[in-house]
Amino acid sequence: MFGKLFLFLLLLVIFHHNPTDAQKKKETLLSEKVIQMMEWASKRSVIRMNGDKFRRFVKAPPRNYSVVIMFTALQPQRQCGVCRQADEEFQVLANSWRYSSAFTNKVFFGSVDFDEGSDVFQMLNMNSAPTFLHFPPKGKPRKSDTYELQVRGFAAEQLARWVADRTDVQIRVIRPPNYAGPLLLGFLLAVIGGLAYLRRHNLEFLFNRNVWAFSALCFVLIMTSGQMWNHIRGPPYAHKNPNTGQVSYIHGSSQAQFVAETHIVLLFNAAVSMGIVLLCEAATSDIHIGKRKVMCVAGIGMVMLFFSWLLSIFRAKYHGYPYSFLMS
Repeated sequence: MFGKLFLFLLLLVIFHHNPTDAQKKKETLLSEKVIQMMEWASKRSVIRMNGDKFRRFVKAPPRNYSVVIMFTALQPQRQCGVCRQADEEFQVLANSWRYSSAFTNKVFFGSVDFDEGSDVFQMLNMNSAPTFLHFPPKGKPRKSDTYELQVRGFAAEQLARWVADRTDVQIRVIRPPNYAGPLLLGFLLAVIGGLAYLRRHNLEFLFNRNVWAFSALCFVLIMTSGQMWNHIRGPPYAHKNPNTGQVSYIHGSSQAQFVAETHIVLLFNAAVSMGIVLLCEAATSDIHIGKRKVMCVAGIGMVMLFFSWLLSIFRAKYHGYPYSFLMS
């Protein structure tokens, strides 16, 4: 009788206390991980991780914090210019969070470089950089936890909106002061003022229609090429495939673009405009008929060639577009 009672009490104690001990161990481990992450974050806003750190502090439970990881390739031999640009914006975002009054241990920012954590890239079947991935406190990352870099760009403000969607943490992006813009504007105004002063007795150039037409054309070309979209979204200049080394200057989607793509479109539009100007001059000028014929042929050739290239870019981005000219 007493033996059975003793056995029952022993089993009760075992089954009652083991979960408590396990829970204490879990809480202790979690506390150690949070303390370590906070210590690293106090030294560097973006925690650099290798394979061991990633598996222990990001993949392995327990974890009550989110981690936003930038997978990148910053070593010079990788020749990833986009990675460096994205890293600068990621640093701005992480610093804005680290030095804000709302900073907590709810979310941390880290990076994994390919040359320091190639095993992590293999683990996640990742073959491109840079890539931003959010690891939630519980469960595996979903599709929405992967940042759409090609669509949204890597500007810190865009990253902050994505982090807010995934973690409910609002980060006010604070950039270090940049005096390049005001200095450039001041220099431009000084040059214009100096030229106006030197020619203060002859300001007829201010009323020259060709000057204003050229200025207006430059403004239109800049705006229609997508420069404002670049300023808002902050897309990469181009994309280099880390496996093949092939560089893409034209984005394959109609929802995004590269900076190099806007430069190409600007040059092609400028060439078409130049062709139209040559045709107008050939039709209205009083120069020798032979030169007018050359200008006419050159103008037609420029319009046909560069407009055909513009259509080919349009077809490459808008798949299924049925029309082409000279080339497909």
